[in-house]
Amino acid sequence: MKYRAPTWLPGGHLQTIVAAKLARSYAGERPVFLRERWDTPDRDFVDVDWLAPQRLAEAPLWVMFHGLEGSSSSHYALACADYARQHGLGFAVAHFRGCSGELNWAPRAYHSGDYEEIGWILQRFASLHSGPICAIGISLGGNALMRWAGEAGHSACATVRAIAAVCAPLDLAASGAAMGRGFNRQVYTRMFLRSMKPKALAKLKQYPGLFDAQALMAAQDLYAFDNTFTAPLHGFRDTQDYWKRASAQAHLAAVRVPALVINARNDPFIPAASLASAHEVGQYVHLQQTDHGGHVGFSAGMPPGHLGALPQTLGKWFDQHAR
Repeated sequence: MKYRAPTWLPGGHLQTIVAAKLARSYAGERPVFLRERWDTPDRDFVDVDWLAPQRLAEAPLWVMFHGLEGSSSSHYALACADYARQHGLGFAVAHFRGCSGELNWAPRAYHSGDYEEIGWILQRFASLHSGPICAIGISLGGNALMRWAGEAGHSACATVRAIAAVCAPLDLAASGAAMGRGFNRQVYTRMFLRSMKPKALAKLKQYPGLFDAQALMAAQDLYAFDNTFTAPLHGFRDTQDYWKRASAQAHLAAVRVPALVINARNDPFIPAASLASAHEVGQYVHLQQTDHGGHVGFSAGMPPGHLGALPQTLGKWFDQHAR
């Protein structure tokens, strides 16, 4: 990805916030989605939002896995949906459990290494769509997608033609530590916890005794939240165990499907020193690391900017593998 931030948009924090809150995600009318609910093998559900109108079964389909507390309303999802409708592509956002606006039923939620869920969802898409499928993972969703690709190996090609991870925290411990300090802790972490804590407490009402409510309410960073909620609910010993086992970075060499990994070196969420290097990946993984962009930012043009750069980059990558 060739990206340089406009002169009016300096710094990773500003590039992150402007993209999420102010920049134009689409041209013309807002993309419209049609929701479909899929029952999961464990008697829960995931909600999938399809871009309307749905495209022909033979057309390429982009499947997106969103970031932490994201959805089909996230700025990056709307930008990719707009690109898809302009180029005759299918597009769908697969919501992680609890992120579609309705609390899920099972005594679990979602997490950064949820590769089994990713695999089940992609197989379901493959059973419904006869054309080529390409998968996009944003931030947390990008780590989970790459984690799946590493586990799946050569078998991933039976489901998808190519994948892309955007601003994915592939070293969760490094990103978790960064989110617990300074501006990140005071602004981004507080923002995430404002939605994560109420959903966790609602889960506790569903399943009394599932975790320690007082410990959850006392959590002031993602480490403490994951230690109380995310890790124990999903089979991890604690936060350190979760972040180590869920991180995709150690599995990149096992990826056997064309994979684009985009990161910005000024991403406030992901220390540049923790980014993957060429010797850590195999021939199937293509690293694109820009100096600018923030966290899923990449705004371009005059204020307030537009978000066309990212979907255009994804479109070029997928065109090489899905046409």
